[in-house]
Amino acid sequence: MLISEPLPFVKNFIDEVNQGIKKHKPDACMTSNQKIWLSFCIMAVLMTNTVCWAKFERASLGKYSISALSWMFRNSMIPWELLLTISIMVILKRFGIKQGNLGVDDTDKRRSKSTKKISNVHKLKDKASGGYFMGQCIVFLVLITPKITIPVGFAFFMPDPVLKIWKKEDEKLKAKGIPKSLRPVEPPRDENYPTIPEIALKLLEEFKINHTFNTIWIKNN
Repeated sequence: MLISEPLPFVKNFIDEVNQGIKKHKPDACMTSNQKIWLSFCIMAVLMTNTVCWAKFERASLGKYSISALSWMFRNSMIPWELLLTISIMVILKRFGIKQGNLGVDDTDKRRSKSTKKISNVHKLKDKASGGYFMGQCIVFLVLITPKITIPVGFAFFMPDPVLKIWKKEDEKLKAKGIPKSLRPVEPPRDENYPTIPEIALKLLEEFKINHTFNTIWIKNN
């Protein structure tokens, strides 16, 4: 599928989102180039069913290069967090959604064993094989309604490295038959590495704060 121009509904969506951003934070609204880039990316996601700069480049018939697309993503200073919040509001308004249930889910995304530039990559257990792989654990806050189900917040989970080392050593000592009283005590958890339940609570709090000024009513499930 080739993309020559974003469809009208995509352009209208971006315009609505930008107006919402301007309303809540005037100095953070998107520039014309940012709106064009974001409109193209939404079209590319719909057409290729991926988030891949190489496929986006091919779909644009050479109009956009991989380097230009990724540069805009990394350097354009788009207000990403506000963009997500306002986008959710626009979608809820368009579908006339005034109630729903909030649920939390987490998923593991496999990454390359040699990756060094992707944040929050760590060793994860492969439930299918029983082995391990390198990847990211993403915690999602999902809004479930009779009409649609959409993610409304997310955060990465990272295990506490100190606790991880302690657990590994504790298991070795336990296997050797060393009693608990003679093994090193569990170190306190670093607040910089919250648990998945703690992340979920924070996402719920952020959703409540971000949508206090919206007119929807949400049930916490």
